[in-house]
Amino acid sequence: MEPLHTHISRQYNTELEEIRSRVLQMGGLVEQQIEQAIESLVKGDTALGENVIMHDTQVNKMEVTIDEECNQIIARRQPAAGDLRLVVAVIKTITDLERIGDEAEKIARMAVRLAGEERPKNNYAEIQTLGTQVRQMLHDTLDAFARLDIEAAVRIAREDIKIDQKYDGAMRQLITYMMEDPRTISRVLNVIWAARALERIGDHSCNICEYIIYLVKGKDVRHTSLDQVEREILGKDHR
Repeated sequence: MEPLHTHISRQYNTELEEIRSRVLQMGGLVEQQIEQAIESLVKGDTALGENVIMHDTQVNKMEVTIDEECNQIIARRQPAAGDLRLVVAVIKTITDLERIGDEAEKIARMAVRLAGEERPKNNYAEIQTLGTQVRQMLHDTLDAFARLDIEAAVRIAREDIKIDQKYDGAMRQLITYMMEDPRTISRVLNVIWAARALERIGDHSCNICEYIIYLVKGKDVRHTSLDQVEREILGKDHR
């Protein structure tokens, strides 16, 4: 990870680095949850899906633990400037990671529900394609968080546009399946919910990219266009 500010108190430095490290550990677990949830759906692996559902409580516990550590740092250290931004960014990031974990659990529940039904000829290709893209986006987001890389954060945030386009395409395809064969309606509706969960994971990853920019530059870029962010934060002009 990129180094933070150095303080006279080594213990304070250790505490700040520890919460960053814990965020990445939580992110790694969530990333694994997504991968296994998609695999359980594609392969019809009920046991794997149940495993994802069971481990969601571990993600929740990590969020509570990190949040408590952040509150203790605020109470004992009274952080200012960049240190305070770090603590705030961590609190916001773990909230989004927990929600990503919830979306992975939803996909796993859909996988368990669909395991006993007839499998489509394309073997849930739309979920595999969208899932691969979403997993990569989260992985890159966590890497940008570790390196405090705002240029990467902006670039990754743009990936959410592609994910939304892929999601819209998948929706059109899935609706076509239902229209052509009403017998598929029950199964396809579950697949639609799984695709929606993946699209939401992309949104949460985009949120984390915004927190990275806030952490490094001290600027809240929520509700700001990416072109504007590049002009004002990175000094790039697309004109």
